[in-house]
Order: sequence, then C-alpha cells, then structure tokens
Amino acid sequence: MNNIRKQDGFTLIELMIVIAILAILLAIAIPAYQDYSARAKASEAVNLSAAPKLAVSETFLSGDPLPGSNADAGYSFGGPTTYVSSITIGTDGVITAVAQATRCPGGEPTFTFTPDTTTGNVQWNCTSDNVQCAPSSCR
Repeated sequence: MNNIRKQDGFTLIELMIVIAILAILLAIAIPAYQDYSARAKASEAVNLSAAPKLAVSETFLSGDPLPGSNADAGYSFGGPTTYVSSITIGTDGVITAVAQATRCPGGEPTFTFTPDTTTGNVQWNCTSDNVQCAPSSCR
C-alpha cells in the first residue's frame, strides 16, 4: 500500500504570507485613497465656481467694470453644500470659494480665482491656501 498522503488545504505559513502581503498593500492603499477622497471633495468648490466666473466674465465683457460683489455680478450662491461653505465675489471680481468637511491634510482649503483682463478677455488664475488638496490648476 502507498502511504503518501495528499495535501489538503494551505499550511499556516502560506496563510501568514498572504496576510502579510495584504497588510502591506492596505498600508499603501488606504492613505492614498483618503488623499484622493479629500481632493475630490475639495474640487467641488472649484467646480461650483464656474457660475460666478461666468457672471463676472459676462459683466466685464458687456462693458461694465469688474463687479465688486455677488449682487453687482447678478450672482447668488444657493447656500452651503456638503463640501462648500461659501462662494463670494469680492473687489475687482475676485472669487473666493471656501471648502468644508473635506478632511484635507492641512485644513479646509480656500480657493481664490483672480480675473486677468489685460488681453481684453477674462482669463482666470486660481490659487489655494492648501496645495495638498488643490487640483493641479490651482497649485
């Protein structure tokens, strides 16, 4: 008779190796996902700034000076959203969008959109006080 046993299942060492590999992958993936998630939430402020940028641009291109407030541009922010607390138009058409609840490292970002009208058209320059969470167009 043949005394060779067929191996059933996995050994403890094999299972421990699989668990160690998974732990290493998760240690890398979780922080990367959290950064990605925070940046995606912060980008809502940039996306919602399209309407006030259009209002400022239309005001300027219609021959009026750059507006100094939301009312001067004919813009009204619909109220806070989950990730945006406010969007305001200030002096010389400068738009400030403040993010909230994004869990960005370094604090909640504020995005500033400054109009450049030197060419006769309106070009927008974006800056942020938190470059870790700002999209590449605002760094």
